[in-house]
Amino acid sequence: MTIEANYRRLHAGSAARYQQARTMFPNGVTHDGRYVTPFPLYVERSQGAYKWDADGNRLIDYVTGHGALLLGHAHPAVVAAVSNQMARGTHYGAESELAIQWAALIQELFPSIERLRFTASGTEATMLALRLARAYTGRPVVVRLAGHYHGWHDLLARDSAADSSPPGVYDGLLEATMVLPADLACIEATLAARSDIAAVILEPTGASYGALPLPQGFLRELRALTAARDVLLICDEVAVGFGRTGKMFACEHEGVEPDLMCVAKGITGGYLPLAATFATERIFDAFLGRPWEGKTFYHGHTYTGNPLACAAALASLDLFDRNDVLRNVGGNAEAFGEFVARRELHQRPFVGDIRYKGTMIGVELVEDQKTRARFDARRRVGAEFCARLRKRGVILRSLGDVIVIMPPLAIGRADFLQLCDAVVAELAQMESSI
Repeated sequence: MTIEANYRRLHAGSAARYQQARTMFPNGVTHDGRYVTPFPLYVERSQGAYKWDADGNRLIDYVTGHGALLLGHAHPAVVAAVSNQMARGTHYGAESELAIQWAALIQELFPSIERLRFTASGTEATMLALRLARAYTGRPVVVRLAGHYHGWHDLLARDSAADSSPPGVYDGLLEATMVLPADLACIEATLAARSDIAAVILEPTGASYGALPLPQGFLRELRALTAARDVLLICDEVAVGFGRTGKMFACEHEGVEPDLMCVAKGITGGYLPLAATFATERIFDAFLGRPWEGKTFYHGHTYTGNPLACAAALASLDLFDRNDVLRNVGGNAEAFGEFVARRELHQRPFVGDIRYKGTMIGVELVEDQKTRARFDARRRVGAEFCARLRKRGVILRSLGDVIVIMPPLAIGRADFLQLCDAVVAELAQMESSI
């Protein structure tokens, strides 16, 4: 039986739902990242590290809500906190003590966070950071690094210097964004040659959640370069903040304090939409003034700091502390390193590289290990590898031919190592079939 035939056999209920969805949504999905050939899975319920699909199949979830569900699905403490707040009110349209409590906890964890503004998504958080940087410096251009992802908005639509205008984005807007390689010499030369750059924005672990990692020391040296030129540094911690890397924020690994920082996804443990942009006091002070002076920086939305999301965020932070989640991340990272060495994963014929920080793991599949030659992109080897894993009860995603593993931070060692065994078994299958 082929991979596709087996997939259709196991997930007939999802196939039926997909046929209906195709008449309603683009490509039949509500998020581009959920599109899977021949059809996506439809989930009926979830708990802990597991999801059950429309046909009752139980799968271990290593996609974790696009990387947001740090504590797994339906943690009782978070569910209780949200349920209790639901009875007290869902949307006050006013200020609440919950927002103050959450902000105070964050400032204790990372003292350089002096001011913050809530938003609802990572895209909004980075958009706010870019607007702040341009308004504060009076300069129009922002530098981003090739391959680093910062959400779906026009200000960061271009991903490489050669990109033409994406659909719906006019050329003039793209001129405000400069795409550079992750090369310190190139960045230094660019900052020295131009006086119109407001900020540099990057994922502090590297492109695409660290799938293409930055060299050790890169972030620290970049901080020095930007500070010397009075250019703001924006760390986008939307995907990697709140413990993913083994520290609460990824920039802590190199002792870097950015001018602006963006968080989302795990901010509530992944349970409700909430995001925030952090700023230093000096940036905040630049916009102080009387209303008629025109200095005020306006940015908000209907559900800013809503009490349901803040209740989830507080419960999540409490669990981090009580359950020593960061220690568990470190233990699982150590266990993964030992597993890689014991099973000699680096020696597998189609494994080009294995990269990990905390429990953010990328396994790169290549056609030739010696030359690191890649597979023809049309073969979609990474996507097919993840599809085959589903028959083993494991849900993973790929970025090209890099297999991305982002388990819940509190996942038990047995479940974590079960994933590792499944990946090795599928690599062995791949070696016998290609």
